[in-house]
Amino acid sequence: MRGDIFRLRGSKAAKGHEQKGRRLAVVVQADHFPLSTVLAAPTSTSCLPLSFRPVIDVNGTPTRVMVDQLAVVDPEVRFADKAGRVTLAEMQAIETAMRDILDLG
Repeated sequence: MRGDIFRLRGSKAAKGHEQKGRRLAVVVQADHFPLSTVLAAPTSTSCLPLSFRPVIDVNGTPTRVMVDQLAVVDPEVRFADKAGRVTLAEMQAIETAMRDILDLG
């Protein structure tokens, strides 16, 4: 599941600058944690291009992964269909961005 891209069903609980509406998300949580929720990073094709928002290719469309908006989601409720999978290079860029935004060195 880590590295898979899913369509997210919208969250009615989103407030303020939290991401709203339909979008994709990349699963960033390690597979060896058998939890009922997963950590995911939402994506956007129109957000500001910042150094901690790596670009992935989703069916030919450049899409930014917003690691600054990481969210814990219940995949049974929030995930719709699978939309793809990031490449190894894209996952490495996402990991680098998460280390930067979380100041993990």
